[in-house]
Amino acid sequence: MELGSGNYDLSRHAFIRIGERDISEMEIRQAGVGATVIEDYPDDKYAPSCLLLGFTSLGRPLHIQVSLGDTPLVRIITVYEPNPYEWIDHSVRR
Repeated sequence: MELGSGNYDLSRHAFIRIGERDISEMEIRQAGVGATVIEDYPDDKYAPSCLLLGFTSLGRPLHIQVSLGDTPLVRIITVYEPNPYEWIDHSVRR
């Protein structure tokens, strides 16, 4: 799943959160290049989704939850910087 090209759709929630969390769309694209799936949610509320871990060009870790619905664009549900007290190496829940 390639987010680096900008071929994604932001949910309203994600749009609000990236502003609150000072995350730019460029950072989302950078983190989306080579992002890996760290959690899979096949039974998510509206459509299957997964949690990706990627890094910006400056090394900022970002978690990007994306929906794997039946649309041509990947839908970003939310984006945040993982809390080190909740995650080991940004990829395993404590």
